[in-house]
Amino acid sequence: MTDECISLLRQRMIEDMSLRNFGEKTQKDYIRAVKNLTIFLQRSPDTASNEDLRLFQLHLTANRVGASTINGTVTALRFFFTVTLDRTDVIKHLTFVPEPRKIPVILSPEEVARFLEAAPGVKYKAAFSVAYGAGLRVSEVAVLKVSDIDSERMMLRVEQGKGRKDRYAMLSPVLLELLRDWWRIAHPKAWLFTGQDPLQPISTRQLNRACHAAAHMAEITKRVSPHTLRHSFATHLLEQNVDIRVIQVLLGHSKLETTALYTRIATNTIRAVMSPLERLSLKPEKDEPPA
Repeated sequence: MTDECISLLRQRMIEDMSLRNFGEKTQKDYIRAVKNLTIFLQRSPDTASNEDLRLFQLHLTANRVGASTINGTVTALRFFFTVTLDRTDVIKHLTFVPEPRKIPVILSPEEVARFLEAAPGVKYKAAFSVAYGAGLRVSEVAVLKVSDIDSERMMLRVEQGKGRKDRYAMLSPVLLELLRDWWRIAHPKAWLFTGQDPLQPISTRQLNRACHAAAHMAEITKRVSPHTLRHSFATHLLEQNVDIRVIQVLLGHSKLETTALYTRIATNTIRAVMSPLERLSLKPEKDEPPA
């Protein structure tokens, strides 16, 4: 098949995704998955057979591609073959693989305080305070607008978060004061945190770089990312006995079991549980006299 035909196929897939209102990142991931299949086949992807797809997944596994990447690729290829090509017969060998559920890294409240103080500038201190103080994802922090701050109701409006859903997040008095400090310094007009181009929002890459710099300056040896602050927010709320359903709403989780992950790492909550062993009346062993 010619490059022109492949381009037409790609355009049709993009149209199919646009019809379903897929986000920009999802569309890019799906296109990348089909492109990788094309490179593997060395021919047009619409000619792939059952066996081709099976061998492609084996190729990914042999190259130690992570489970989440493999599952994302399977999802993308299932869409491509069932929706764009209407070839449901060829995907039967594509299989999802179990993903290990790792416990996320959590900072203690003292480590969070050190981290925020070590942030490289007022802008980053304010941005990271939003991530921790309101539990926002880094992508949500990056696109906050000045108009999203509702100081009367003490809320932050999060537009089109993960899953393209709007929600409200908490805005504490301390966080509001930090954001006001940043506004007095920079006077942002539209985007709360601007990037190198003052007309554009800050990039998640910039926030990630600043996060690593702050962790280094704070001498935190744990592997820290902006998402670590969101994990810490949820865990610390749980340790303060905030209802897990409330935390679910604040985080914007659609499923409670996603939020329930934090019950595995809330150490104060775990320590507060009484072991059933404590309720037993066990008599201490007495030393037997030597025979």
